[in-house]
Amino acid sequence: MAERSYLDWNATTPLRPEAGAALAGALALSGNPSSVHVEGRAARHAVELAREQVAALAGAQPGDVFFTSSGTEANMLALTPAIEVDGDKRPRTRLLISAVEHVSVRTGGRFPREAVEELPVGADGRLKLAALEAAVARFPRALVSLMLANNETGVIEPVADAAAIVHAADGLLHVDAVQAAGRIDCDMLALGADLLTLSAHKIGGLKGVGALIRRGEHIHLAEPLIRGGGQERGVRAGTENVAGIAAFGAAAVAARRTREAEAKRMLELRTRLEQGLREVLPPVVVFGAEAERLPNTTLFAAPGLKAETAVIAFDLEGIAVSSGAACSSGKVQPSHVLAAMGVATELRGAVRVSLGWETTDDDIARFQNAWRKLATTLSKGRRGIAA
Repeated sequence: MAERSYLDWNATTPLRPEAGAALAGALALSGNPSSVHVEGRAARHAVELAREQVAALAGAQPGDVFFTSSGTEANMLALTPAIEVDGDKRPRTRLLISAVEHVSVRTGGRFPREAVEELPVGADGRLKLAALEAAVARFPRALVSLMLANNETGVIEPVADAAAIVHAADGLLHVDAVQAAGRIDCDMLALGADLLTLSAHKIGGLKGVGALIRRGEHIHLAEPLIRGGGQERGVRAGTENVAGIAAFGAAAVAARRTREAEAKRMLELRTRLEQGLREVLPPVVVFGAEAERLPNTTLFAAPGLKAETAVIAFDLEGIAVSSGAACSSGKVQPSHVLAAMGVATELRGAVRVSLGWETTDDDIARFQNAWRKLATTLSKGRRGIAA
């Protein structure tokens, strides 16, 4: 196969070498981590080491990390009326979310649909804090869920400011940090998050492993999604995925170690990529460009550009990009994120380019060459690229 450029890192990332090594070591362990014999204790050690490593990525304590099968499951575990704080068993009656949340949050978790309220964002994709303030005044003790960084635009949300507003109304804040981890700081204390979600495959671990992290033992997750043998301290039953969890821990260590240097490098690559987009076709719009964004993410559109056709055209040129969130792939529909930002319908078919630790200067050059071809055909209305 000809050389290709993978520029869809927000969908998933390659397995880090460190995670691969941890995976291989854990696959050799024969014991069940709930068993007390030597083999079982070895498996338990692998799980608990990973718990420490994942906790460190979020500035949390190991005992506050609960492993799940995915970021989606972790979100579902968090989004429940039955969260006890300091022994207070009164259910949370309202879930407040931003209009640009991931689909796993937009479904409302285990809240009834009528108890879920979406809050508006500005044209830059950031939550309108005044709307949050008004909402928590009407619904004190609400559970609020706000992503740290948007998976489509890369826009970073004002989480710390939102936390102050939520806590002043005796509410709780859940932060979906799946897309942000490894790219910006995810320290729970600095963010003011009470609950935080991570996903292994977004930072170089395996698909099928996630984590929900709480900020202290005073927060009790009283309603497990999966009941059974009492694993994960009764919060998530089922024998732990030892190999996947071990790889998650190793990926977390590598992500934490390389984050600052990689962020700087990716920002330089992204800047060059976006300059190339505009130089070739000035009407290009980069969404969220006026806000602080993840250093690796560009979501762009141009008049007449059909995203699904462009993605195929890039693929034929040896470049993997996407037309939005991977969870919605195969569904030809406008982005709810762009709709919430007030983007005109004709520009909602956008292309997402996302970079990672293996992205090189050659990848950016290959993308720019492919874009030059696409932009030429778009300008001339050829090959079906024009709407």
